[in-house]
Amino acid sequence: MEGGLGLGEAYEETLQRIRTQDREKARFARVALMWICHSERPLRVDELCHALAVEIGSTHLHSDNVPAVETLLACCQGLVTVDKEASTLRLVHHTLREYLSTHRNLFPRAHLEIAETCLTYLNSGQAKALPAKRQPDLSSMPFLKYCSRYRGTHAKRELSDRVTSLAMELLNQYENHVAANSLFEQILHLDDCLEANAPSLFSGLHCASFFGIVEVMTALLGVDGCDANGGDCAGMTPLIWAAKEGKEEAVALLLSQEAVDPNKPNNSGSTPLAWAAGHGHELVVKQLLEHKDINPDKPDCHGHTPLTQAVLRGHEAVVKLLLDQERVNPDKPGNYGWTPLSLAAIRGHGSVAKQLLNRKDVNPNMPDSEGRTPLSLAAASGHGSVVEQLLSREDVDPNQPDNDGWTPLL
Repeated sequence: MEGGLGLGEAYEETLQRIRTQDREKARFARVALMWICHSERPLRVDELCHALAVEIGSTHLHSDNVPAVETLLACCQGLVTVDKEASTLRLVHHTLREYLSTHRNLFPRAHLEIAETCLTYLNSGQAKALPAKRQPDLSSMPFLKYCSRYRGTHAKRELSDRVTSLAMELLNQYENHVAANSLFEQILHLDDCLEANAPSLFSGLHCASFFGIVEVMTALLGVDGCDANGGDCAGMTPLIWAAKEGKEEAVALLLSQEAVDPNKPNNSGSTPLAWAAGHGHELVVKQLLEHKDINPDKPDCHGHTPLTQAVLRGHEAVVKLLLDQERVNPDKPGNYGWTPLSLAAIRGHGSVAKQLLNRKDVNPNMPDSEGRTPLSLAAASGHGSVVEQLLSREDVDPNQPDNDGWTPLL
């Protein structure tokens, strides 16, 4: 930047030089700055170069359009640099991001343009030709992983008829597309699948529910053969994905479908309510609890209920919602004999422990399968505030030993 100029003036002067380049160079610079400012994570050099080569709406990717990184950097007139340690592109200084964020007219519909670019990339002949298997070779299409994971995030922020049309083109044949596995692998542990080499069974509706794009979900639900209650290879239904991600409108839409079972669990036995409770999505928990067929106390394969999932992560508001349900047992032990109070003691969630201790139907001395009481567990975990709460009660035995004879003091 030239001496004597303020940063804002210097940035504006550089942007003006960018605008006066030939059209293609100016486009490269504008689009690169847009992506760096609005992408969901820093883009690698090869990812951004491929993004710049996309002609929105085209059915074919032209490799000749992919610029060299040297060309890209030259077009950006020093505003963009390569982070050599991470091999990503970034703005030259944090003040440039602040400057660009105050000039919204530079990228008026950034998320819309990004969504259209990602969907065009995935709908290309080259993407469709890739085998729909786990961990395929993406060296020829380095931008595919980002597009698979984040195109819906951008589309959710800015939706248009063209984005919806491009999304439907992709999702109508999604189970046979490499993007389905790419997304699935990025958002769920593959160990949750029954078989290591099983197909993901991750449908277009699963995808739209994960992102919470109701307009696309509605269109897919209107297609013959759409299974609104189907599980993927981990047993995750569209409702589970929407509940897990806290997508309230998507949850409401799915709950309105007669075919949808609000209690259908995944392979590990976790219901939509358990997923919402474990992630602290208070409004989604309310939606599910209001459904006439909901089972608010259904345990998973480990004996964890929606209440224990909320307790484990210290979600106080969700714990209160569940404790207000008559059909929820606040003292229900899991497979190892751990009650909700035991888990609050282990994790040191004092406010949650207080809610549970205020209940007359919670036994503060309930031992687990090894004879350890909540006081023993809190003491062993070093959570002094929970220990104090428990010791303040007359009905808590401070000397109760476990099966090996260890007391809380030991």
